[in-house]
Amino acid sequence: MSKEQAPPLYDELSKQFSPSSDIIQTPLQMQDNYAFLFYVKSVVDGDKLQQTVIRPFFEMASEEDFASYIKSLPNQTEVPDKNKLLISISSGSVVVAVGDQLYLLDLRTVKNNAVQETTMEPTIHGPQLGLSEDIETTINLIRQRYHKATLKVEDFVTDDVTNTAVALIYDGDSVNPKVLKKIKEQLGNLNTPLFQSGGELQHFLNRSKFTFFPTTMVTERPDRIVYNLVAGKVIIAIDGSPNVIVAPIVFFDFMSSMEDNYHISAISGFTIMLRYLGLITCIILPSLYVAMTSYNPEILRIELALTVAGSRIGVPYPSFIEVIFMVFFMELLTEASMRLPKAVSGTATTVGGLILGTAATEAALTSTIMVIIISAVAISTFVIPINEMSFAVRVVRFLLIIYTTLFGLVGLLLGFIGMIMFLANKDSLGEPYMRIPWKGKNSELGMNKR
Repeated sequence: MSKEQAPPLYDELSKQFSPSSDIIQTPLQMQDNYAFLFYVKSVVDGDKLQQTVIRPFFEMASEEDFASYIKSLPNQTEVPDKNKLLISISSGSVVVAVGDQLYLLDLRTVKNNAVQETTMEPTIHGPQLGLSEDIETTINLIRQRYHKATLKVEDFVTDDVTNTAVALIYDGDSVNPKVLKKIKEQLGNLNTPLFQSGGELQHFLNRSKFTFFPTTMVTERPDRIVYNLVAGKVIIAIDGSPNVIVAPIVFFDFMSSMEDNYHISAISGFTIMLRYLGLITCIILPSLYVAMTSYNPEILRIELALTVAGSRIGVPYPSFIEVIFMVFFMELLTEASMRLPKAVSGTATTVGGLILGTAATEAALTSTIMVIIISAVAISTFVIPINEMSFAVRVVRFLLIIYTTLFGLVGLLLGFIGMIMFLANKDSLGEPYMRIPWKGKNSELGMNKR
């Protein structure tokens, strides 16, 4: 091969990417010095390429000096096998040939590295900015808050069609080696053609497809990530997603808000108590209404029982149909509020709820007490700080209504106890799902190394 000819590998790469118009295969020549470049123009930073490779080439005295310079660059890596090389070029790497040597330089251009505002877990106190869709920026944000040499970052590339970059982040001193091994095994055994976000990967990491309660958490808050790193948990960052996955997770993690760390203990304890009361209310209250009105009205005081019975005068359906009807439309309003544009979602759902409640009571399709109960259930559901648990509670609520419809108050008790037994026997990557934190205000701080 003469110096004027490109390496044979370039012809193979050109065939793989052909007929893409953004493929650049160009030689560099100055007197007797030659070099060849191969890259995808649309994902490479042209300014970096000019300043890092092209300009220095014309300033070097010989090919040997240029090769030594390329070797010394911090973004230079060894050329991998052909399949990984294609992935690297597609993501923004440049292949540089000097003589018989090939070098790979990471010169990708990043246009999605803006730090996003926190939308899923807003707080009054604490950081107001979350993570970035660029995985390198996300890792940078975490390292800026976690200044320990034991913080480890391991890179993976998935086998799906997009070859998405994934990073495992953990503290080498506090992480549980068994948990880390299980996570690596699950990432290595992913059987999916495509995923592009933390929520999609979370679906595949949850072992059972039919469980309502997630064993991993999606978060966008850097402060929550740091608390979990201190607790020995593993953070999974995905390129292109502004969220990361935290694993393993126990039930009480979903009931903790980062706001708890920014208040005094008395205030934090009060708000935590409110959340758990809201959790119990939104799960049990609709089923309890069915049990009290249709099966066991004698449990209520006589005055209250008469008030409930009086409010249902004219309602043509049994109480369980009334409850399912109202809960169903409440779920529709909740879903609509998440899908509509922000400019109209609040107004549309508020007006829709008021019109629905007023019209339903005036048409005698439901009682006034049922409207009060549904409103209380909706408010209580929104108290849960993490969306994944909120969705699980919404499904469990329907199951308890069915149990109560079939067996009355006994069915409600059996269904609730069965849910507790299910959670007590559940685990998250080997961690008991109902393990109570033993120190700290958040279970993120209470997770001890085993």
